[in-house]
Amino acid sequence: MCISVFSQASGVQVDDQVKDIISDMKVVKSDADANERIRIVVLEIKEGFIKVENVFREKDLSGESDVFKFFLSQLDKDKCRYLLYDCHFETKESSRKEELVFVMWAPETAPIKSKMQYASSKDSLKKVLTGIKHELQMNDLSDYGTRDQFAAKISKNALQRTIKCSHHSTT
Repeated sequence: MCISVFSQASGVQVDDQVKDIISDMKVVKSDADANERIRIVVLEIKEGFIKVENVFREKDLSGESDVFKFFLSQLDKDKCRYLLYDCHFETKESSRKEELVFVMWAPETAPIKSKMQYASSKDSLKKVLTGIKHELQMNDLSDYGTRDQFAAKISKNALQRTIKCSHHSTT
């Protein structure tokens, strides 16, 4: 197993698989199969490393009528996690945007030790998140758990109703 050299005072290191997935999410090739596109990644701290817990590709979400709601469903009320969300939206100028959003989820109901570990390890992960435009910390769904709140946070020009309710168009 290859492990990244990035570490923080917490002692937690970023697993190389995480770096590879981040790279895949940032570089979307025009000839790539849209169904293989990574849309949501859930990361956990396990055995001293930030590791991939789940990866959801476009094809995995084909049965979901609302990808934003699916994203929110990954926020377990008792567990801290990091998430990467490939968010698609339209702006008031009618342009289509696709931007990566990094979320640190640290719910109030999670154990204190876990919340402290995720907070102190976030900088290690941020070192490999270069080029990510948006970072959110959520402790409760009231933070950004509605489409309006989320849209307002990621872009002043985002149209709330267009925060990825439908799937990527292949046309």
